[in-house]
Amino acid sequence: MKTTLQTGAAARLTWQVSAERAIALGGSAPEGAAVFSTPAMIALMEYAAREVLAPHLEPGEESVGAQVSVEHLAATPVGATVVGEAVVTRIEGRLVDFEITARDEADVIGRGTHRRAVIRLERFRERLREKVGRIAGGVLMPLDVTPQPGPLPELGTLRVELDGATAMVMLQRPAKRNAVNRQMTSEWEQVNAWLAGHPEVRVVIVAGAGEGFCAGDDVPEVGTLSQEEARDLSLRQARMYLAWEELPQVLIAAVHGDALGGGCVLAYSCDFRIAAHDARFGMPEIRLGWPPGYGVAQLTALVGKGRALELCLTGNPISARSALEYGLVHEVVPRVRLLPTARKLAAQLLQLPAQALRETKRLVHRDEGLRPKLAHLADTEAYLRCLALPDAQEGIAAFREKRPPQFPGK
Repeated sequence: MKTTLQTGAAARLTWQVSAERAIALGGSAPEGAAVFSTPAMIALMEYAAREVLAPHLEPGEESVGAQVSVEHLAATPVGATVVGEAVVTRIEGRLVDFEITARDEADVIGRGTHRRAVIRLERFRERLREKVGRIAGGVLMPLDVTPQPGPLPELGTLRVELDGATAMVMLQRPAKRNAVNRQMTSEWEQVNAWLAGHPEVRVVIVAGAGEGFCAGDDVPEVGTLSQEEARDLSLRQARMYLAWEELPQVLIAAVHGDALGGGCVLAYSCDFRIAAHDARFGMPEIRLGWPPGYGVAQLTALVGKGRALELCLTGNPISARSALEYGLVHEVVPRVRLLPTARKLAAQLLQLPAQALRETKRLVHRDEGLRPKLAHLADTEAYLRCLALPDAQEGIAAFREKRPPQFPGK
């Protein structure tokens, strides 16, 4: 921490009390009320203290809350403007104490004391990484991809071809419509680590071998998994796709034929999506007896709530032209022009400054905040609850037998 911080330094932060920052007392009963919540008020004051410290931190440092003692003195309605203020009262090494207050337009609504500790992010992240390893379902955010600077490992379900600063990753299970199984999941994780370790590769084109892009998860394999195996695989796949937001490369999906379920997620997890006229996109998990295990938040961000509900609740696939209308793809071209168009886009991107491109990609993805990055935890649990029901067993059996399902839950 720099020596520029002095007692008396202060900062103010202004919020509006939105529904997300309120608590409903008494539920929806006539005598109930929605007011600024105590946790939100404390967060306002803590964030004001964080603002005080921010200009005085060295690169690689951050401040974290260590202690807080607060009185909540008055209620504030939804829609009101509230102001948090923090004033430094003592500096002891890397610990900083504050007096904190919160006010609305009428009253002082909260006051107390707060202590923040200045920490080194590298050490903090290492301790967090160790703890995540001991907690089932724990996630290190941003996602942790350990760079592998060595040669690409031998792969069976994926084929990687390099052309200068562009890599082509071809899904290589055409007999299974490029369905993502455990082996492909492991190999994608290896490719992610290799890409993280090779920033000289600047653009990645993802395509499917054979007659389609990717049919989604390998349903017959899913039917053989225990609940714990299914949970582990679903979480790994979600993080595998989310990790693409953190990679230094720009990813382009070149989609022909079917991109369904996990295959649709695979496509829209890329930064760009180019589709052939014969491409179809869909989220058909509901027809198998379960909801999508991951990717719902990202789909909703792309196409909006109404379209996401349509895709996920009906399971109906849509054409490439509809996908363009929905905002799911950027361009639709004849099949013969699919890869040339993807390569042309790659060439255009390679003409742009590398670091600016990486930083811009990072900022766009992070601007949506952490909530969409963590939504897959709830998605996976809902998927597992349904996977254990008779409907899912019927859906898997019908898929194997190539017949319409007869859901007992109807």
